[in-house]
Amino acid sequence: MRGLHFESRGEGNYYKLILHIGQAFVPVSDDIIETLKQHTTDTPEGFLSIFLDQVGYSTYLKEMIQAELNKESDTASQISNLQQFLKGL
Repeated sequence: MRGLHFESRGEGNYYKLILHIGQAFVPVSDDIIETLKQHTTDTPEGFLSIFLDQVGYSTYLKEMIQAELNKESDTASQISNLQQFLKGL
């Protein structure tokens, strides 16, 4: 699967969630997961701001995430998919 999406690794792993950014991936810590879950009812624009702040903890990561979002025409749908995934955890 390509694009921007989460992969659940499960309870037995140090990082339970991995964010895929195109061909790259970033482990997501439990505290970041909890913060993001608190914002799953935000608008896609509001969630994106929190998401970039929490997951894009470096300029490089923020640029990678933005570039991946820009590859698709409907950014709001991509962000909504991330929110839906987090709601299901």
